[in-house]
Amino acid sequence: MTSAPSNQLKTQDLARALETLRTRVGELTDRVEDLESDNERLESESAQLESQNQRLEAENESLSERVQELEHKTTQLEDDTTTLEDETDHLEQATTRLENRTTAAINRSGTNKDRIAELQARELEKGAHLLEMTVSPRELEIEADHLEKIRKDDDRSYYRLPDSEDPLERGGSVSLAHADLLPIQQLARMDEPMLRSTTSTLPSRLAAELWKARVDPAVGDDPWKSGCKGVRSYVKASDLKHWIRRQEAGVSDSYAKKLVSRTIDALLELSKNRLAVRKKRQRKNGLEYTERRVLLTADAEIPGERSGGTRDQARDGTRGATEDTAASSTDAPETAAVTGSQ
Repeated sequence: MTSAPSNQLKTQDLARALETLRTRVGELTDRVEDLESDNERLESESAQLESQNQRLEAENESLSERVQELEHKTTQLEDDTTTLEDETDHLEQATTRLENRTTAAINRSGTNKDRIAELQARELEKGAHLLEMTVSPRELEIEADHLEKIRKDDDRSYYRLPDSEDPLERGGSVSLAHADLLPIQQLARMDEPMLRSTTSTLPSRLAAELWKARVDPAVGDDPWKSGCKGVRSYVKASDLKHWIRRQEAGVSDSYAKKLVSRTIDALLELSKNRLAVRKKRQRKNGLEYTERRVLLTADAEIPGERSGGTRDQARDGTRGATEDTAASSTDAPETAAVTGSQ
């Protein structure tokens, strides 16, 4: 009777032991799977690290080659720098020698110019006519207050003291002297600084520039037009207004209209009324209006210009006339005063 319970207990113990073993086997199985997963991850990381290591080794090798290349170039640049420094020292020495020679040449040239200026001043005071290209009027010291530029029969320009006759009679007779020119011609032959010092009024300066535009093709901005039937050339008031605004930056349209009238008045006065003003009826966009024109008639007597000629002939004649007198410094001979309204 006692053996039956004992066997039953053994069976229960075995069942519990078996269940424990099954649980343990399950835990070991899970652990094996975890270890296999960790092993695969570690193998993957190891492969990545190996790849990174190979890439870093390649980059290290490339950088080493680049460093060697840069070291080689640095050595070359240092050698080139040394060569350039040597050449710079050589050039500085050569420059110093040239500067010394140049200074000596300038000093000799200045001395020669002073000698020539003194000889020219003496010759001019004796009545000589000297070629324009050989004279620097600002550097001459003479007792007269100004020099006169003239053009002679040989079509060359000369300087002389006013009204002096050349004892050697070189170049022929004087074709036109400064005193023979109209005031407007005298002003038109002045450069900008001399023009501003001679006349302080804007209309007079504009009149001089307008005349110069007619006779000097180099000016470029020329509002004059060729005429016909007894008119050599003319300029319309409307064209003159636009021309004034191009010459004087910032001038308004209304002020330009006022300057047109004042410039025309100055032009008439400085030309000693050799020009004329006429009104002509015009039609534009179906409307009629009257516009003033400044005319240079064919029979107008302009010194140095041929009456009855074309504008081109007028320009040729003017280029053959005497140009303005020489500009001067404080100690040099001054330009003759220009008559006429200013």
